[in-house]
Amino acid sequence: MELLINFGWVVLGLVLLYFGAEWLVKGSSELALKVGISPLIVGLTVVAFGTSAPELLVSVSANLKEPPSGDIALGNVVGSNICNLALVLGIAALVAPIRVHRQVLKREMPILLVATGVFVAMLWDGEVSRVEGVILAAGVIIYTVSSIRLGQKGGEVEVDLEVTEAELAEIRSAGAGKVVKDFGLILLGLAALAYGANRMVFGGGNLALAFGVPEAVIGLTILAFGTSLPEIATVVMASAKGEGDLVTGNAVGSCIFNLMAVIGITACISALSANELQRIDLWVMTGVTVLIFPLMWTRKTLARWEGALMVMAYLGYTFWLFVR
Repeated sequence: MELLINFGWVVLGLVLLYFGAEWLVKGSSELALKVGISPLIVGLTVVAFGTSAPELLVSVSANLKEPPSGDIALGNVVGSNICNLALVLGIAALVAPIRVHRQVLKREMPILLVATGVFVAMLWDGEVSRVEGVILAAGVIIYTVSSIRLGQKGGEVEVDLEVTEAELAEIRSAGAGKVVKDFGLILLGLAALAYGANRMVFGGGNLALAFGVPEAVIGLTILAFGTSLPEIATVVMASAKGEGDLVTGNAVGSCIFNLMAVIGITACISALSANELQRIDLWVMTGVTVLIFPLMWTRKTLARWEGALMVMAYLGYTFWLFVR
């Protein structure tokens, strides 16, 4: 019975994280557009941070519990990046071949490669200190500001926000009732994210203890998959509509925010220590990040067979985690 209860907490956490992220992004995006902020800036700030909110809340919750679980916090981010690049992009490519925008190849992927290398170097001694957290958090601020400036100068910047002129006019002309509704969505989203993250960490930690599975493995698998649900839903829908640019931009951008914003902010609260997370997991994340680059570069497309290969690689890695 106790196992079922803990499994139920994890499932409830997954559901709350998914809807919490949706409500937070919808409410805050509409509110920002209402006060006159451009769709570009909303996409690069509100939406970008909102889709990383599940990973952030889970990692912070894990690091604040007694005793702190750096393995869940770190495993959640490492696993989410592996999931975003292998499973999420793989599933999307299976739905329909993905066209890769040149901005992703020339700007986002190099930034992700550098961020991955810096993160691995920081964690090589088994800990991400507060100072290193500040460096990562500063990095995401620089990245976001530079993206906004590039977009304002007319450069190509992808954002995961599609608003037609008619919809934008409708949002900005809405009355006070709409503003109250958006505030309500924001508060509801934050509450759902906070409680969902708490329940996922609580249930996941208890399941790990009951089955003798390291907390790092729970973070790398169940929690990582759960916090990637918003990305999975977004890219599958975008891929089905033939919007490949949004697919790759969303997945790669989420990985950048995971490494710099999620780890950075969480480590600023208190240092993150890895006790059970192994270096091989860091190598897998780095390997997936490096290998996805040439797959994207070839024909500027991710084909269905490449998507199938990526999904099989992710499933193989997940199976290996539980038997190693």
